[in-house]
Amino acid sequence: MDATPGPMARITGYLRAHGGRVLIELLVNFVLPYVIYTAAEARLGEVGALLASSAPPILWSLGEFALHRRLDALSVMVVAGIALSLLAMIGGGGAQFLQLREKLVTGVIGLAFLGSAAIGRPMIYELARASMRRRSEGEAEQFAALQVHAGFRRTMTVMTLVWGLGLIADAALSAVLVFTISVRANLIVNPLIGYGTMGALGLWSFVYARRARRRGESRVGVAAGGEDALR
Repeated sequence: MDATPGPMARITGYLRAHGGRVLIELLVNFVLPYVIYTAAEARLGEVGALLASSAPPILWSLGEFALHRRLDALSVMVVAGIALSLLAMIGGGGAQFLQLREKLVTGVIGLAFLGSAAIGRPMIYELARASMRRRSEGEAEQFAALQVHAGFRRTMTVMTLVWGLGLIADAALSAVLVFTISVRANLIVNPLIGYGTMGALGLWSFVYARRARRRGESRVGVAAGGEDALR
């Protein structure tokens, strides 16, 4: 019987362990930008208020990188996101184009996922290994050893492609909304789309990876049974 917890159990466990951090992140990336924009719009105008509302998420990202800095694929992505966000602030232009430049971060990361799959270096694998290295070098080495299996490499590639397409779809939908709803409404809707996309991709990844692991274990069992029969 499979004792691996299901998706809802994992989500519940994660919220119990990291609920405080999740609330702080929602406050910094969702509530504060909206409050700052609403308070500053009359005095600074749309563009100025948008620039002011960008400060909490950027400062949060800078603080996170300073706290956990390490030269790996995950850190490079964080730094790239910060750099693109800062360029969005410095570049000027109208409110719509400022919002589009901010969403460029998501689109560029999505393209990076697709590109990494195309060259045979799926980013999901690189990010997973980087995360494991933060916890245990031995765990990361065991994970890296799985690359000899074609099924494992295929799983990493499929997951990378799905993440890349999902992030690009998120960026495309957000770009459409920039031109169809107000800036204030977009400050509410855009984070919901972003968190919803990440949540859906994370949940799909967990289910897909678990099924792939079961298929791999089944193949190993069949192969072992065949070897025993030949003896």
